Amino acid sequence: MVPERWLVLTVRVPSDEFLDDLTEGLIALGGSAVQEDDDLLTTYVPPPADADAFVKAAADALDARVPGGGLEILWRWEANEDWSRKWREGLNPRRVGEHVIVTPPWGEPEPGPGDVVVVVEPSMAFGTGEHETTRGVLRLLQTVLRPGDRVLDVGAGSGILSIAAVLLGAASTLAVEVDEAAADSGRENLARNGVEHAVTMQCARVDPAFLRAQPEPFDVVLANVLAGVLCPLMPALAAALSGSLILGGILETEADTVLQAASGAGLRLMRDDREGEWWSGLFQHAGA
Repeated sequence: MVPERWLVLTVRVPSDEFLDDLTEGLIALGGSAVQEDDDLLTTYVPPPADADAFVKAAADALDARVPGGGLEILWRWEANEDWSRKWREGLNPRRVGEHVIVTPPWGEPEPGPGDVVVVVEPSMAFGTGEHETTRGVLRLLQTVLRPGDRVLDVGAGSGILSIAAVLLGAASTLAVEVDEAAADSGRENLARNGVEHAVTMQCARVDPAFLRAQPEPFDVVLANVLAGVLCPLMPALAAALSGSLILGGILETEADTVLQAASGAGLRLMRDDREGEWWSGLFQHAGA
């Protein structure tokens, strides 16, 4: 269930060198995603039983990621309906790549021949097509997906990538999301797009053990998460893959680190996508 209100946690980043660590720290505190606005990072956390104690513990955990600590940390409450209203303001159908149109339910898209329309309800599950990294993964997905492919969507969020994959021809998608509220929102979007028969939304953490437990490799693996999560997972992702791996959630400044991790796992870059400060990459096994 989506809570009636959210605890909004904001931290001021003292330097770009701490951006990744503090982003990961906010996710570790329970945030489903992190917004960046200049030197501020903001996440929305389900309401804790004791907000004051939670914020104190959060401040200690984030301070530990920066030498000397002393971070400026702010918090407030925000009603869920206030968040939804903000998302609705200015959201319209958007074409992403050659054949995907992403729209909120009230939008009036005008699809052409071969287009698919993905309807996403704005909510606390980030992934409405309004973020550069979501669009980058969607564009790369359209270049490699084949009818009948089996797809794994790591960090599925709103389900937008899984929905698009099925509408583009995938036979099935396993969508995995660690945040329960995001997974619930994703299931609603699956039903809204009529693809729940082809997408399994699972609330779990994707780690090497999870990937090893899959009965067979996937034709396409999508992972639009943080670079700090992707790099340690790279060997396991490569082992779970029979076709194409598409990585997103990567700042341009992090691309070299991700490329090095991919190369070490026997993967080669086939194509990349850049928008704003965000970088996405399409990889395949080096011997393919």
